Amino acid sequence: MSGFVNFLETVLTYIVQICIILMEFAGVCVLAVNAVRAFFHWATRANRNLRLELAHGIALALEFKMGGEVLRTVVVREWSELLILGAIILLRGLLTFLIHWEIKNEQNAESIRENKD
Repeated sequence: MSGFVNFLETVLTYIVQICIILMEFAGVCVLAVNAVRAFFHWATRANRNLRLELAHGIALALEFKMGGEVLRTVVVREWSELLILGAIILLRGLLTFLIHWEIKNEQNAESIRENKD
């Protein structure tokens, strides 16, 4: 029975590691695509809401990356690793909160500018 449990644990570890890599990859792709789009819009002056659009992309990328870190907690074996992961999740959560706050302030400022026009 112990051999079967070890096998299941190994399979779970591999599945979680693959999911972590996919989540991290998705976060990097979202960030890269958004950065290229933002640069293109900045260079062509095509979008007035450039900061808002870029902030939404960064927030989404951070959420994918944070999802990968949460998945990583499934396979953590030691307290020191768990503390490091907790600190990373806390920092990414704080960054996401600050970006959402910035988005809200930018939307408020944009609505004020539109009301003046």
